[in-house]
Amino acid sequence: MTALAKPQEAAAFNSTQSMSRQYLEALNLIERLHRQLLDVIKDELDRKDERDINSVQALLLFNVGDQELTAGELRTRGHYLGSNVSYNLKKLVEEGYVHHERSESDRRSVLVRLTRKGEAVRDMLRGLFERHLGALEPVGNVGLPELEAVNSSLRRLERFWIDQIRFRL
Repeated sequence: MTALAKPQEAAAFNSTQSMSRQYLEALNLIERLHRQLLDVIKDELDRKDERDINSVQALLLFNVGDQELTAGELRTRGHYLGSNVSYNLKKLVEEGYVHHERSESDRRSVLVRLTRKGEAVRDMLRGLFERHLGALEPVGNVGLPELEAVNSSLRRLERFWIDQIRFRL
């Protein structure tokens, strides 16, 4: 019986080690990919000679899109690595990319929407992402099935992390 238990224990140990390696690699990839996305956006801003804003601010403009949002809504919708959404919104207002006004229903909230200047940056990033989409499968060898699988896995991982925080697991 002991001889049978040892191979099972060894298999369980190897499985746990493999899972640990894969989880840590996924964490590393998520962080690196976000930084690389910001680098890709910075490169596009440089090519278009857009020097008034940084890549985090440009991504924020992209995420506002055609909507009117509060800073809190932006914070929950996007991940702005190493940044303060309120600070970046203030800078975007100062540079004329975002218009802001107090909400009539809740005077504590400030609603933001893009100005024409902000819309131009949003459209620039839309164009960048559309170019990427055209090259993703032929150049990057990433098609619809791969994107669906990775998105499904990332949504499950996000749900797991949300539950860890919400239920203090």
